[in-house]
Amino acid sequence: MTDATGRGFRRAGSATGRGASYTLRQARRASHAEGAGDSGLYRLIELHAFNAAGDAAVAISLAGTLFFAAPGEARGPIALFLGLTMLPFAVVAPLLGPFLDRFSHGRRWAIGATMALRAFLCWLMADAVASQSLLMYPTALGVLVSSKAYGVARAATVPRLQPEALSLVKANSRISLAGVVGAAVSAPLAGAASYFGPQWSLRYAFVVFAGATILAILLPARADATAGELPVSLGGESRKFRIPVDVAFALRCNAGLRMLSGFLTMYMAFLLRDQPFPGWEDRSTLLLGLVIGAAGLGNTIGIGLGSVLRRVTPSVTVVVALVADAVVVVLAAIFYGLVVAVALGVTVGVAQALGKVSLDSTIQHSVPERHRTSAFARSETMLQLSWVLGGFLGIGLPLVPRLGLGVLAGLMVAWTVFVLVRRPQPPRSEWTVVDPESTGPIAPVR
Repeated sequence: MTDATGRGFRRAGSATGRGASYTLRQARRASHAEGAGDSGLYRLIELHAFNAAGDAAVAISLAGTLFFAAPGEARGPIALFLGLTMLPFAVVAPLLGPFLDRFSHGRRWAIGATMALRAFLCWLMADAVASQSLLMYPTALGVLVSSKAYGVARAATVPRLQPEALSLVKANSRISLAGVVGAAVSAPLAGAASYFGPQWSLRYAFVVFAGATILAILLPARADATAGELPVSLGGESRKFRIPVDVAFALRCNAGLRMLSGFLTMYMAFLLRDQPFPGWEDRSTLLLGLVIGAAGLGNTIGIGLGSVLRRVTPSVTVVVALVADAVVVVLAAIFYGLVVAVALGVTVGVAQALGKVSLDSTIQHSVPERHRTSAFARSETMLQLSWVLGGFLGIGLPLVPRLGLGVLAGLMVAWTVFVLVRRPQPPRSEWTVVDPESTGPIAPVR
């Protein structure tokens, strides 16, 4: 019997190994497709998968600590936490953005530094969590700041590694999809490690971020290319730089998407626990997971659509996403129910994913390299502020479904109208009248 058991374990291990090997080969094949292998984009895709894997491990560890230990009905602590989430962006926007702009020719080392710092902080945080030391809070804040710094530096690197066969939208979607896969693979491993204590999932995160540091250094030299770039100026011209109108428009659209996401996350979390749908009274946690899972599914679908669609026009996509969200919120306010709530979650997830990759692509296309990282930092700050504003509204409104969703619907419709009215107008066409007998200057006619 012992021999049979041993053979069974060996066969199971062999099958698991073959499955893992097949999955790895398929993942590498996907990351190298459409020129990404030749341009070096595959390195950034793999790096982002490691980044998402490490972030998932940190989130799972913190979920078991005092950081998220507030009772489900305690709105005050949740509101305080929302305010604290703005701190990383308070550092990223005014400080790290210009710093990374100035040292843009060392992008690989900048990205690697964010990974190495997170690895170090995770190791310190693991000991702090185990001993319930106050060091847990500054180390956790440092991890969040480093994560946001990586995000803006990574987004600014994509155009340098973009293959000719891929649009910026598809390149961003492929990177985001790698992040979804990395988090999905890492979450069970981090969860298993946290079974022995939250500090062990942080030590697992240390290993992941240490590996990501090596991958960042191995990014191709094109990530630090300087061809066609102008030197960074800390004076006059840099200060006068204004965000292009197409970027401002895409950012306003995404602000509405994020506000909606923040509102629904907070409002539905309290509403579904306080007033679950009929038949779900004893399964409110499962109900909440179903609605939140629908949003996560929608986010994955949106990323996948951005990756596989042949042509995605960012300026059109952000408008469609915003209008779709406004319409579905109005329907949810009128026909509130389980099916509508799930449909709302899926729609919001799809719209947010497509809106974000479109915004990133617009910044990458329209903002000069020497200002790009600062533009991403300010963009992320505005989006986070929009999410937090929506979250505060969700916490503050009464738990009356049609009232709360009705207020949200009114805000979304008003914001959509405002954004569309303020949309950038295409330049008026000009024609030139040519007089063959004239020797004077030719005047344009509008």
